Amino acid sequence: MIKAPVEVCPVCDGTGWKTVPTRRDTGRNATERRVMRCDCQLRARAQSLLAAARIPRRYEHCELANYDTDFPGAHPSLAEAHFIASNFARKCDPHGDKGLLIIGKIGTGKTHLAVGIIKELILSRGIACLFYDYRELLKEIQNSYNSTVQTTELDVLRPVFETDVLVLDELGAVKPTEWVWDTVSLILNTRYNENRTTIITTNFDDQPAAGASGSLSPARAAVRGETLGDRIGERMRSRLHEMCRIITLDGADFRQKFRSASFR
Repeated sequence: MIKAPVEVCPVCDGTGWKTVPTRRDTGRNATERRVMRCDCQLRARAQSLLAAARIPRRYEHCELANYDTDFPGAHPSLAEAHFIASNFARKCDPHGDKGLLIIGKIGTGKTHLAVGIIKELILSRGIACLFYDYRELLKEIQNSYNSTVQTTELDVLRPVFETDVLVLDELGAVKPTEWVWDTVSLILNTRYNENRTTIITTNFDDQPAAGASGSLSPARAAVRGETLGDRIGERMRSRLHEMCRIITLDGADFRQKFRSASFR
């Protein structure tokens, strides 16, 4: 069997390091040089980080650059959100900066923005990121309790705790129980205490839980839609306000809009 030749980087000759000039020493008429990582190594690291980020296949195409293409003629709030997201991706310090809480109804592009941000952080800045659907994460944790599974709860949670930037998609999508609240609390508090950046998307309005809002009459509380406070608890909602800057996306469900148009 004939093996294909291994492509060697012409810049570093396969060493992974390149020399670059720094400043000219006029006294000796010579150029000083220093050694730094070759671009081929940076690209390889970025691709490795991207493969480890768990971005679902459905969202692999999502980038900040094509957000306007996927949501043409959208509500002005989406243009503002895109600007904030792009600025965040350029300047974010994952070990100190606040994250983002992206709020909007189904089909307004929350997940697209979140994925676009972490792809930019990975490919342009080499920052380790991880994407998790809230429902899938809770299922994986629950499955770890099965004695026949060779995975522990800590095995599932360790990368969630330790990644530089975490995207937690569809927060509140699971019916709240004491276990769900305790798990959300553990994840958010751990990342808060470790000063790690978290990006969260949710369909639920950032409003207090029914029991925490004394201004609502019992009749109005019974018919209003569920809020983020209802789904994750007031204590965790308050913690999110400390951890994240809030972005609200208004407008119609664009996926439904385009599906309807295709049948006309």
